[in-house]
Formats: sequence, C-alpha cells, structure tokens
Amino acid sequence: MASAAMLNSPCNIGAVKFEVKVKPSPNLLCARPSVRLNRRRVLTIKASKEGHDNESGSGPLRKMGLTDEECEAAVVAGNVPEAPPVPPKPAAPAGTPIVSSLPINRRPRRNRRSSAVRAAFQETNISPANLVYPLFIHEGEEDTPIGAMPGCYRLGWRHGLVEEVAKARDVGVNSIVLFPKVPDALKTSTGDEAYNDNGLVPRTIRLLKDKYPDLVIYTDVALDPYSSDGHDGIVREDGVIMNDETVHQLCKQAVSQARAGADVVSPSDMMDGRVGAIRAALDAEGFQHVSIMSYTAKYASSFYGPFREALDSNPRFGDKKTYQMNPANYREALVELQADESEGADILLVKPGLPYLDIIRLLRDKSPLPIAAYQVSGEYSMIKAGGVLKMIDEERVMMESLMCLRRAGADIILTYFALQAARCLCGEKR
Repeated sequence: MASAAMLNSPCNIGAVKFEVKVKPSPNLLCARPSVRLNRRRVLTIKASKEGHDNESGSGPLRKMGLTDEECEAAVVAGNVPEAPPVPPKPAAPAGTPIVSSLPINRRPRRNRRSSAVRAAFQETNISPANLVYPLFIHEGEEDTPIGAMPGCYRLGWRHGLVEEVAKARDVGVNSIVLFPKVPDALKTSTGDEAYNDNGLVPRTIRLLKDKYPDLVIYTDVALDPYSSDGHDGIVREDGVIMNDETVHQLCKQAVSQARAGADVVSPSDMMDGRVGAIRAALDAEGFQHVSIMSYTAKYASSFYGPFREALDSNPRFGDKKTYQMNPANYREALVELQADESEGADILLVKPGLPYLDIIRLLRDKSPLPIAAYQVSGEYSMIKAGGVLKMIDEERVMMESLMCLRRAGADIILTYFALQAARCLCGEKR
C-alpha cells in the first residue's frame, strides 16, 4: 500500500537541499486533492549533497510532488518538518569571569560580526577606475630601473611604456600621468624644451593616443624637468623664482600638450595665477575640452626624494619653499582652493597623500570639485622597503593606505602602486 511505503525524497529549502523521510502512518492518504494527515507522523529532514537525492550521492534531485496547499496543510496539522537544532552556545575559555551583561543598547560590534555584515556596511570602496598610474619616460629603448623606487622604471617611450600601459588597461587602470627624463643637453634656464611640439612628452602622447584612443592622459605642467636649475620656474640671478614669466612658459607648455592630445593638464609648479592663465590659453587655442587638474595644496615635502632621482631633477641650489606650501600650514590650503576654483580648475590635488589626510578632507568638505591625492614616491618607497625587510605585509599596507586616501575624500589617487593594486583588486597574484 502507498500508505505503508517509506517516502524518501529530497526537498529544496532556500539554497540548502534536504532529504525528507516520512514515517509510514495508516492514516496517510496519498490521493489528491483530499489529504488526511495524522499528527503522529514525523518528518525527518537531513541535509544531502548538492544535486543528489540519496545517501549514495547519485541520481537526479527529486521532489515529493506535493502542492503548496498540501505542504501547508501538513504544517497546519502539526506535522512540522524537523530542522537542524539550535547550535549550542560556544564555551568561553577556562577562567573567564562570570559577569552580568553591560546595560548598553548600542553595541557597534554587531555590525562587524562577520565578513558578510562588514561588507554590507562598508562605507568606502576602491576600484581600478580610481587609480591614475604615474609613468616615467625617457628617450632610450631600454627600461632603466629606478634604484630608490623598487619596481619602477624609466620606460622607453616607444616600447616599455606601451607595454606597461597595456598591462594597466588589462586590469582596469585606464588613466596615466607622464613624467619625462629630459636629456641634460636640452635643459635651459628658461625651460624652452617644455613647449617643443616634437619633444618627448608630445611625441609620447601622440603615440599612445594612436594606439589607445580612449586612454586618459594626464600631463605634468612645470619647468623643473626642463630647467638647468632644477626649479619649477625661471630663476633670477639673485635666486628668486620669477612668477609671471614662469606662468607665460607654462601656458605654452600646456597648449603644446593639449595639441598633442592630452586630456588633463596638471600644473604642479605652484606659481600664483597659473590656473587662470592656462585656462585662458587653452580656450584661446580651441582646447575648451581639455581639463585642468591643479596641484592645489602641494607641500614642500621631504617625501619627494625618490621622484627627483627618477627624473634627475633636483634643484641645483636652494629649495622650493618660496612656492610650495609649508607643511605646518592647514588654513593656507583654503586660500589656494579658493584661487584655483575661481580660476577654472576642474580637479583639485593634494600632494603628498597619506601624511596630509586632513588637507584632503578639508578640500573635500569645502569644494564640490573632484579631489585627487598623490601618493608620492617617498610613501611608495617606504612601503616597498618595509615589505622587503618583512617588517610589514606590503600588499595589505598598500591597500590600506589607498583605502585611507579614499576615505579621507580622494576621488582619484595618483599612485605608483596602480598596477599592483589593480591586480590585487582583480584577484590576481602579484
């Protein structure tokens, strides 16, 4: 009889599959639509392997063939399927004191109790699209390692650079910024090579745009790579950096870069009034579509050392404190912010990054414009050195530092870790 047979069939509850065994009962009728159920009938539920319906683990998944009404009727009649028991409370280690629960309603740890919960409430995220990859280029064909920046090279503009850009694009990094190592023979006191339409940077832009039309190319607007004095501006005989004359040169440099196909020109010189002058020069030449990322708060920092080795651009004398900001100053960043906004900047940048999180947050709170942070060479090299010496976990510290810059308010981050971090985000091994 059907009522005397053991019904053994799995059912699927949510994402977990179960075998349902129904003990025979003389009062169980299998005919439909009327169903008579005995309260003494017991349904035993046992988890089974995915895709199998019996203990041998073979055969297709089968259901009992009951309608929704029949399943509900069984529950109403008191024949509730047995589920796994409530797990026991985990035991505390021996010697744990017995105390009353603290009389607190708010326990923030509830929202951190598992990786799934933490992920659901994570406030800040980072993706390869947030990263801009700074790349050093030179006239040579071979890639030259930079001693102070492990993993970074002066890339041959026709070969190594193209290959590095391809690697970055493969993991979602489609924005780069170019920094040239200019031959010493082309450096002058007025930096005229900066606006040579057939110079290293314009040639490189044209090459990359020909191969990767959708690549977003940022350029550096400053005279230091082209100056025989190593300063960002023209140096007067008494050592003073000339502001307005330098801005005149920077305007020509920015127009030359835009003519080659640059998407964003980035004045890093910190001369007064240069954003407005560059905006006017670009517009006059028909480059209204080219953006300006201003180095709004660029501090006279000691974290730049490895970068200057990479470009061989150390000042021949003195320092840059008469035009770059004092690291002790906070409110002064608002002065630069207001000037750059009023002059037409499209993006505001803070440099360095991690030591200046408060400045990033200040600009984020005071301006609706996108905020960029530059994780500079010194920051990069310290993390690399700590990783080599096994003092820190390089990859974890790298990702934490980038997340901190994002949390502080940076929309984009210029970082030498761009390729490595993007590979990490994409799940690739280093």
